[in-house]
Amino acid sequence: MNASSPSTSSTVPATRDCCGSDCCGGESPAVSASTAAPTPSAPLPVEGGIRTQVREKYGAIASGVSVGCCSVPCGCNGGDAESAALAVGYTAEQAAAVPDGANLGLGCGNPVALASIRPGDVVLDLGSGAGIDCFLAARETGPTGRVIGVDMTPAMIERARAHGPAHPNVEFRLGEIEHLPVADASVDLVISNCVVNLSPHKLQVFREALRVLKPGGRMMVSDLVLTRALDPEQQRSVDLYVGCVAGAAIKRDYLELMREAGFSSVEIVKEHRYAVGDVLPPDSPERAAFEAVVSVTVQATKR
Repeated sequence: MNASSPSTSSTVPATRDCCGSDCCGGESPAVSASTAAPTPSAPLPVEGGIRTQVREKYGAIASGVSVGCCSVPCGCNGGDAESAALAVGYTAEQAAAVPDGANLGLGCGNPVALASIRPGDVVLDLGSGAGIDCFLAARETGPTGRVIGVDMTPAMIERARAHGPAHPNVEFRLGEIEHLPVADASVDLVISNCVVNLSPHKLQVFREALRVLKPGGRMMVSDLVLTRALDPEQQRSVDLYVGCVAGAAIKRDYLELMREAGFSSVEIVKEHRYAVGDVLPPDSPERAAFEAVVSVTVQATKR
């Protein structure tokens, strides 16, 4: 699909009604007491605690530990990782092309498909996880290009780096997306997939993305945004924050933050309903919160 042709009609399906014994309150047998998801009403901790919670949850996922349905992470729709990837816009060919273990089903879109990556491009992926978008981008840049993934979770970096020898033009760096370990004006394209919503400092994320881009560089980010404000209890939920909902910005505010950071030509190129919450019990406050988000893919340019 061409990035200049917006689509607003697609829906990400949920794969099943619920997730079994670990759905909203029950503890999965694979989760120990120390890694079990907090209850849905767990209050949101102070800023440093938020980052710790996110790191621990996604670190557990990288290590193969289930975190249950109520604290469903970005992209998890109650099914396997390949089904989750297909549901948010990856093709079967793309899902099959990445190394085993690189797809954890954590995205809410497919920014690579819309980014028009060119041979020789230097691409930076914010919150690269196990590396699915990095490995897909590397196919487009070719051997003359380079792809850098940045993630704050050591377990994710370790998992992604395990595939490094077979992909010499891809590297993974441990770091925070608010403080990128990347040189000024060194990148042609910044991508990200359902990660910026997890940052309590989104404006700083966009400023950092602008800093590392070359003049004329571009950004293509898939993310979750809110169509309405959440109620105070939902805003304070740790589970909904880790699930990419409580930390999401109102759609118009998200676009304005990109413009305030200095980006031009900020435009939504794809938008669809995000049905991940359909796996949660009807009439639950968590499901209501998920119904307040949509998945958008936004493009922008550095002047």
